[in-house]
Amino acid sequence: MEQTEEIQRRRTFAIISHPDAGKTTLTEKLLLFGGGIRTAGAVKSNKITQTAASDFMEIEKQRGISVATAVMSFPYKGKLINILDTPGHKDFSEDTYRTLTAVDSVILVVDSVKGVEEQTERLMQVCRMRDTPVMIFINKMDREGRPPFELLDELEEKLRIGLRPLSWPISSGQDFRGVYNLHEKNLHLFRPGKTVVEEERLLVEDLDDPVLDQQTGSNAQRLRDDVALIEGVYDPFSREEYLAGRLAPVFFGSALNNFGVRELLETFVEIAPPPLHREAHVRTVDPRESAFTGFVFKIHANLDPRHRDRIAFLRICSGTFERSKSFLHVRQGKQVRFTSPYSFMAEKKQVIDQAFPGDVVGLYDRGDLKIGDTLTEGEILEFQGIPSFSPAIFKEVINADPMRSKQFHKGISQLTEEGVAQMFTQGKNKLIVGTVGELQYEVISYRLEHEYGAACRFEPLPYSRARWVTSPDARALEEFLRFRDRNIVHDKDDKPVYLAESEWILNSNIEKYPKVVFHTNSDFKLAQ
Repeated sequence: MEQTEEIQRRRTFAIISHPDAGKTTLTEKLLLFGGGIRTAGAVKSNKITQTAASDFMEIEKQRGISVATAVMSFPYKGKLINILDTPGHKDFSEDTYRTLTAVDSVILVVDSVKGVEEQTERLMQVCRMRDTPVMIFINKMDREGRPPFELLDELEEKLRIGLRPLSWPISSGQDFRGVYNLHEKNLHLFRPGKTVVEEERLLVEDLDDPVLDQQTGSNAQRLRDDVALIEGVYDPFSREEYLAGRLAPVFFGSALNNFGVRELLETFVEIAPPPLHREAHVRTVDPRESAFTGFVFKIHANLDPRHRDRIAFLRICSGTFERSKSFLHVRQGKQVRFTSPYSFMAEKKQVIDQAFPGDVVGLYDRGDLKIGDTLTEGEILEFQGIPSFSPAIFKEVINADPMRSKQFHKGISQLTEEGVAQMFTQGKNKLIVGTVGELQYEVISYRLEHEYGAACRFEPLPYSRARWVTSPDARALEEFLRFRDRNIVHDKDDKPVYLAESEWILNSNIEKYPKVVFHTNSDFKLAQ
């Protein structure tokens, strides 16, 4: 009975967006409402000293960007909220894709000034792959942006999903006064409060209430007209359509000034799904099963620089996780136990005795766990996750200080195991790092120096495509690997990978070697 109740309490979701749309700021304000923090640090500038609680890596504080996926939990109105805050920068999209495998729903943040941007569309495609329920928060309504109806039209067209506004802004820009909650049929007027929760709210139960005219002046009639148009144009909200990933409820507000955030959170708690079933390679796992299962979706080294720790983030899928209990590490086929499992509030860790489906726990790891690993109570089971995809940039990484070779190799190994980048080996000594964007090299270099005391330099390589190669004909594969030896590297699992200089060269080899299969990712079970 306890497990069923705990499952129903959980809401595990990710906040995703294009860079600078206000994702981390929204995370901060949700933590404020949940009582997780007392004041929020703005993330607008790298010059300010108070930084966001969810941005705890030193390079994030310096640059004002999120490059790691933070995990935060807090209680709110009888529910336990688990937020996974993801990198917005496209150079770290693979980390975000993996995080989306560990959540049950998503809040997508859209900039009211810029509208739908490239990364927004890409993230939405990943959500659609899994029919993940999506809520949309249109942010920065306190700036002079685009008209709300125009934004809704663009969202429907570019994201290819049905919409239903559940809150509506009272004007925008400097005249922005608050939001009308279409879901609850009431109105909350706010005063800007950047760092604390503003508890004083004016509740107007009826749009014809003269108080509305007194408080909002000429905006009152426009709000009435807009709401009448919404009710006439958009179908009533359907939770079933939302849970199926076909309909996205839309909220408006300003995360920086705490406008509209409470409406979003309260509706989210009410309608968002509890932990859902998970697809494994042999069957579907129901969260209500008594036997424990879970998978690792992220690894982070040096979460606490003072202790040089390595934490594996485990999403619990079914059963109950218990401290010090033995579980089967499916890939290695051996029993493991964890004496100090953690829950997280940004960088603050708290040892827990139990955790339930939907929870994300941090496991202290000595290097045994990898992204995608499954833990069970004995069943041989592998969850289907996001594999490694082809990087776009390749560089040889060279140890710049031979006297610190041990620190260099440890650092490169751990950082690439985190998923910051992919490491390939060529021959005995050549290490090649593949990434989606240039910023990852900067992060690797910075963290290698400041966390491991090692230095490196990167030498550009001419490749732009990677393909994992297999063949049902062992001789054909051997021949290809021998003739293309200069372009062959091996990934972290020692799988052969062909690196091509261009799409044209890649296609030429695909035609020349019809018996060799060229895979776009490391998981050959996925459709190409």
